Amino acid sequence: MNNSPILSVKGLRKYYPVSVGNWLARKRVMVKALEYLNLEVLPGETFGIVGESGCGKSTLGRCILRLEEPDQGQVIFNGVDVGQCDPKQLRALRQQMQIIFQDPYSSLDPRHLVGRIISEPLIVHRVMNKKDRNARLADLMQMVGLLPEHLDRYPHEFSGGQRQRICIARALALNPKLVIADEAVSALDVSIQAQTLNLLVDLQNQLGLTYLFISHDLSVVRHICDRLAVMYLGRIVEQTAKNKLYAKPLHPYTQALLSSVPVVNPQHGKQQMILEGDVPSPLNPPAGCVFHPRCPRKYDRCIHEPPRLAEIEPGHLAACHYPGPDENPVRSAI
Repeated sequence: MNNSPILSVKGLRKYYPVSVGNWLARKRVMVKALEYLNLEVLPGETFGIVGESGCGKSTLGRCILRLEEPDQGQVIFNGVDVGQCDPKQLRALRQQMQIIFQDPYSSLDPRHLVGRIISEPLIVHRVMNKKDRNARLADLMQMVGLLPEHLDRYPHEFSGGQRQRICIARALALNPKLVIADEAVSALDVSIQAQTLNLLVDLQNQLGLTYLFISHDLSVVRHICDRLAVMYLGRIVEQTAKNKLYAKPLHPYTQALLSSVPVVNPQHGKQQMILEGDVPSPLNPPAGCVFHPRCPRKYDRCIHEPPRLAEIEPGHLAACHYPGPDENPVRSAI
């Protein structure tokens, strides 16, 4: 695997203005969806983003593609600053960056036949004539396990798993290098989830794809991802290789998430770490460490001083003043 990142995100920040209060005393405040977020994705790997609903995972994916305009920071894809591209350059760049949305039904136009839906990227970017498009459609249907006659049907005539396969075929139509899968299996039954995940792995091996895989399901990301970043309230709180994260989580939030994953054999149960309170509002995140109101081992330093993402062990980063079970403070930060 190439050590030069295909995707670099540097200091990404995204705020949304909202109005709160009644009509007599209405004021504008900012929802802090992403807060100075950094990550790197290597070619050919599957990089997972996990966290609770509302932590900013989907916003991150949309900002990378510039479906949302970030307020600050850089997104570098294959050496190109995505934020500095004009509309023509961005249009060309998006041939290499595609997305699979969470809901396979609402992301497909119900008025169009499947053949039209999948071929739309080819038509928009004008990369093939009609004869070549038809051949490409046949190849794509075979890749995702659908039949050629399915091209002449409407999205409502398919099951949820088949619709997601159609979405995958559309995302692959232009031979992208990076695919962002935004909760791509969360709307599917468990058995269909496994089939779809195996399909994504097979396609990655066949086409050399790079995935940014967004999910809230720790069992799913364990199956498909190489490295993981755990998000909380718009920030990355831990990042490392998959095996390291599951074997030795350092951040108390990650420890709580992993302890909540059900085990198949109840005799091999584990002690569950219960978090108190609710996720703080992104309208007014806590001072210091944003996790400290729910942290079982907070100290005065956590309340007043925000931790930086630090390399605790080689290749293992955490944003915590006292990471790991031994609660040893970290001195160096990156």
